[in-house]
Amino acid sequence: MKIPYQNIYKVLRTNRFIVLSSVICSAVVCIISVLIVIKLHRESQKNAFVINGDGSVIPLKVVKQRENLKVEALAHLELFHRYFYGLNANNYKSNIEKSLWLGNSSVSDLYQQKQAEGVYNRLLQYSLVQKVISIDSQVNLQNQPYQFSTTTIFEINRGSVTDRYELKTAGKLLQVDRNFPHNPHGLLITDFFENSLRKINPE
Repeated sequence: MKIPYQNIYKVLRTNRFIVLSSVICSAVVCIISVLIVIKLHRESQKNAFVINGDGSVIPLKVVKQRENLKVEALAHLELFHRYFYGLNANNYKSNIEKSLWLGNSSVSDLYQQKQAEGVYNRLLQYSLVQKVISIDSQVNLQNQPYQFSTTTIFEINRGSVTDRYELKTAGKLLQVDRNFPHNPHGLLITDFFENSLRKINPE
């Protein structure tokens, strides 16, 4: 008995259909898998999970890092300006040392410049008290390093005479590792400079 031969073109069409179907199904499965992984990754960025006593998983909302970053950036700038500009004959060495932990070489260069100009010698010689009254900072958190500008109001007490000044400073903030207690906010001031200093006339 002869075996009937199938049409070769019909066989090829069938094989091509099977191959194309397999490739399309595989591609669809891969795309769905990638989308699920992306979705899970995004959800994991917004949530943390802990195991309850009975073994169930409890999702916890994670506070957005940017919200905390703004608070920490403002706190870092206030801490630095209080250390660097809130000086008297007794505390200026320790305050300057603390402030140098909060900034890079630009802060150190400014300190050395002031030292060469005799700022700290006058502080000791005349027992001056430089007291910070207020600190107002603006920080742009769009791109790192974060640019900031700060307006500091401080008073210099010369015994019976007290003068008030407004100082504008600017620079950038760079995220670094936290270093307790020297740098608790994990930020470093870079490109720091003093824009302007003016005396405020009493009202």
